[in-house]
Amino acid sequence: MSNQIQGIRGMNDVLPDASPAWLYFEHVTRDWLAAYGYKNIRMPIVESTHLFVRGVGEHTDIVEKEMYSFEDKLNGEKLTLRPEGTAGCVRACVEHGLLYNQTQRLWYMGQMYRHERPQKGRYRQFHQVGVEAFGMATPDVDAEVILMLADLWARFGLKNVSLEINSLGDKEERAAHREALIAYLETFVDILDEDGKRRLYTNPLRVLDTKNPTLQEMAENAPKLIDFLGDDSRQHFDGVKALLDVAGITYKVNSRLVRGLDYYNRTVFEWVTTDLGSQGTIAAGGRYDFLVEMLGGKPCPAVGFGMGIERILLLLEEQALLVPVAAPDAYIVHLGDTAGRLAFVTAQLLRSTGLNVLLHCGGGSFKSQFKKADASQARFAVVIGEAEAETNTANLKTLNGEGAGEQRTVALAELAFIISSKGK
Repeated sequence: MSNQIQGIRGMNDVLPDASPAWLYFEHVTRDWLAAYGYKNIRMPIVESTHLFVRGVGEHTDIVEKEMYSFEDKLNGEKLTLRPEGTAGCVRACVEHGLLYNQTQRLWYMGQMYRHERPQKGRYRQFHQVGVEAFGMATPDVDAEVILMLADLWARFGLKNVSLEINSLGDKEERAAHREALIAYLETFVDILDEDGKRRLYTNPLRVLDTKNPTLQEMAENAPKLIDFLGDDSRQHFDGVKALLDVAGITYKVNSRLVRGLDYYNRTVFEWVTTDLGSQGTIAAGGRYDFLVEMLGGKPCPAVGFGMGIERILLLLEEQALLVPVAAPDAYIVHLGDTAGRLAFVTAQLLRSTGLNVLLHCGGGSFKSQFKKADASQARFAVVIGEAEAETNTANLKTLNGEGAGEQRTVALAELAFIISSKGK
């Protein structure tokens, strides 16, 4: 029997061949966030379980079924691997006084954890970029965070991505709608599935988010929260839509869009695609004006979103938008002790000029080294043998691109300039 230890199901390694796509995503995303004035915040992946029970909602699927929670053996604390980033970000802001009489635009990137059935685009360890804007109650910031995502899709060149929006109103409006919704759903209790019956009195809004085809007509005809909005909520939602219209962003008002977390109020939204099957939501968020106070801070309006990195990478791959990995500029082949020392120094000198250089390590014949040079996809091979070492020269061979197969002897002092100019 093999004693090899396997990775945990649904928690995936990112191998070297796949990591360039992640690096490309991170590079584009960091530039994009900087363009909107967002600052980075980094929170621990483990938080108090109570943070998510209070912030996310005791009767949400996340808290009821999906959290990785455990007791710290050293002190008995109840801890949880973070299932989402907003609650932890709010906790950090309150704890460190970041929200007192000031606005904040913050972003974070990292692992999240939910115990659910792994499938394509849905994993137990997954990665998100989160954006949170604090201290601004007006609809312009709601529209801006939505616009930000439209901008990001354009930067990536993504197609077949659409926007759905809704308003959940405020507490009193949701309470009135909840009462009407429960009364309506009670007339259909005989046809509700197990999830529907479980949520009927604890989280009835989520019953409307059902994927069960036999319940679609019931859900379509249910009382709509948007019909219960008061003047302030309606004006706020109209303000968001007006700004989206000005920006030329197409959207659909989806009255059944509720999101799965308790802390949302007023604006909610999802960016979705039909190119990823059932895992079609690639970014989602909304306004959560009461969460800061719920977690011990002073009242503070807030809005934000999270986007799934794995799903966006899948979409980039599906639409053939991943940027090819840049090959090294040069691979240095060498043979002999003196040549080896000179190759070592030459590699570092070339790197100091901004070139990407692979130095062969581990010994081997010229033939075996050239196989590795070819496999590296480098533009040039820089060959240094004992004869070249004596004259401070190198044999420069073009491996790929224009002039492939050509070779010439060049002085080491000219090597960086020649590689840079020929590589253009």
